[in-house]
Amino acid sequence: MKERFYSLDVFRGATVALMIMVNNPGSWTHIYAPLDHAKWVGCTPTDLVFPFFLFVVGNAMAFVIPRLREAGSTAFLKKVIKRSILIFAIGLFLNWCPFVEWHNNVLVFKPWHEVRIFGVLQRIAVAYLFASLIVYFFKRKTTIIISLILLLGYWWLCYALGTAGDPYSLQGWFGTRMVDMKIIGANHMYRGEGVVFDPEGIASSLAPIVQVIIGYLTGMFIREKGKSYEMVTKLFVTAAILLFIGAFWGQFFPISKKIWTSTFVIYSSGMAMLILSVIIYFIELQHKHTLLDRFFNVFGKNPLFIFFLSGFLPRVIWLIRIPNGTANGQQNFINPLSWFYENVCKPVFSNENNSSLMYALCFIVFMWVIVYFMDKKKIYIKV
Repeated sequence: MKERFYSLDVFRGATVALMIMVNNPGSWTHIYAPLDHAKWVGCTPTDLVFPFFLFVVGNAMAFVIPRLREAGSTAFLKKVIKRSILIFAIGLFLNWCPFVEWHNNVLVFKPWHEVRIFGVLQRIAVAYLFASLIVYFFKRKTTIIISLILLLGYWWLCYALGTAGDPYSLQGWFGTRMVDMKIIGANHMYRGEGVVFDPEGIASSLAPIVQVIIGYLTGMFIREKGKSYEMVTKLFVTAAILLFIGAFWGQFFPISKKIWTSTFVIYSSGMAMLILSVIIYFIELQHKHTLLDRFFNVFGKNPLFIFFLSGFLPRVIWLIRIPNGTANGQQNFINPLSWFYENVCKPVFSNENNSSLMYALCFIVFMWVIVYFMDKKKIYIKV
């Protein structure tokens, strides 16, 4: 089946665009609840963006793996391992760049021992690598069995090795103290929760592999069934079943993106299938197109590049300093992005949540202009 699914490009582009938007608010202290992550347990729309990205990676594999099978195992391994290492390295580069930072009005080198090793791209690289190996070397039935073992096995690890009575909490989860702290080290871990804890660390990397596999199996199903009402109907029903299983299982193993629980994988994959089935129905079967799907489609053609750029540009721009008055006899400075937020976005609204959202939308439009002209010039950067 070699049909082109425009709807998959739109879904991928929407996922990338939303990921960029939620990662770039005007102010992290002024965010509408749906645009922020759940504190620990639960699932907001923002929590769905990253697993959707992994699901999309799996979708793309469904159209690439068959070609790699024809090329042979050596070519497959070379391609997948090289791509995984490169994605991981780009993520590590983003964590370290721009390699210098302002300290007492002096640019100083950012030492390696303070650099976070894992992150979004690193998780994508690891999940993609192992998911690719599983779907390539095992038949579909075996792949499903392995996926179930990974999900149930991770549940068992969390329960058996976690703190008795509270195994799924920030303090009770086994991963930080028993795995990540020992292998990665505290200095190389995330501290956004107020303590040393890495939501993309080693310990929580099992379940995301299954997220990619589910995306792959979904992509294979779509390819095999083609653009038909039967395909969309079965996809929609499967999505409903996964949502039910995720919600029910979540009563025993909480849905949590922070530690990427198995229930989070099932629930978010069901939501991805549900949304994808609706997009396919309207675009592929009803042939309905809007400015919105054309907007997202452009993002879908350079997904990893534009995600990288959305993280790289702010880091570099933050080094630029604009004089911003004085305090206690000292010159204050502000970077261009903060200046734009303070002087352009904030004055527009009395509610600063709206100002923060306005900044995020402006940033998305700015990124879109870049990929739009790249698309016009037929420039597609693939990893």
